[in-house]
Amino acid sequence: GQISNLLLVLVVGVLLLRRLLTSIHTQRQMALDVKQAQEVQQMILPEAHTALPGMIIESEYRPAREVGGDFFQVIPNEVDGSLLIVAGDVVGKGLQAGMLVALLVGAIRTAASFNTDPRTVLEQLNLRLLGRNNAQATCLALRIGADGAVTLANAGHMAPYLNGEMMPMEGALPLGMLPGAEFSVTRFRLKESDKLVLLSDGVVEAMDAEGHLFGFERVRELLHSTRSATEVASAAQSFGQEDDISVISVTRVASMEAMLA
Repeated sequence: GQISNLLLVLVVGVLLLRRLLTSIHTQRQMALDVKQAQEVQQMILPEAHTALPGMIIESEYRPAREVGGDFFQVIPNEVDGSLLIVAGDVVGKGLQAGMLVALLVGAIRTAASFNTDPRTVLEQLNLRLLGRNNAQATCLALRIGADGAVTLANAGHMAPYLNGEMMPMEGALPLGMLPGAEFSVTRFRLKESDKLVLLSDGVVEAMDAEGHLFGFERVRELLHSTRSATEVASAAQSFGQEDDISVISVTRVASMEAMLA
């Protein structure tokens, strides 16, 4: 009986050890997957500071987790001097959201290589997400011409701020919800020294320990004080980050000033 009990203990011990080693291997593999996803996201993010003829672009990205669900691309057109910016926020978090971000960034690049019209870009992204399980994203696409003319198409994303004031925009469905969805389109012109700022909802939805939201009024005050994209992101993050934070600002300047920036 003692021998049987001893053998039973040994067998149980071996099984527990095997389970522990399997669990450790799985955790290491998951950590490696997360690290690789982080590296991919860092590779596909644009430069934090870019100067183009007539424009200065700043961006800041602060994921709430190891892998974020916000995405944005800044694509200049060397032929006509225009600039395409696409920014958005996918539904969900973690690795699944990170994979969807990688898919959308690739789709943005592909769509922009054929046509930089913002509405067309959103239509192409919408087609990419349709039929994928709960693959949805808010998104905003805008094209700024060399003369400052802006065409902006929106798919349920936060409206941008122009010189510290939120722009009025019609509502629209996010990407991936309906085939042939209509996206709101706005046209305006950026004058010299105008500043356009795109935000993700992680900025206004930052929350302090007492449950107070960072809110639209604080964003407005920050932008009126001509803060940089980094300062806006840092203010929301230190207030109490709940979701991914991304801030992109575009300032129209004289061509020489952009070259010196």
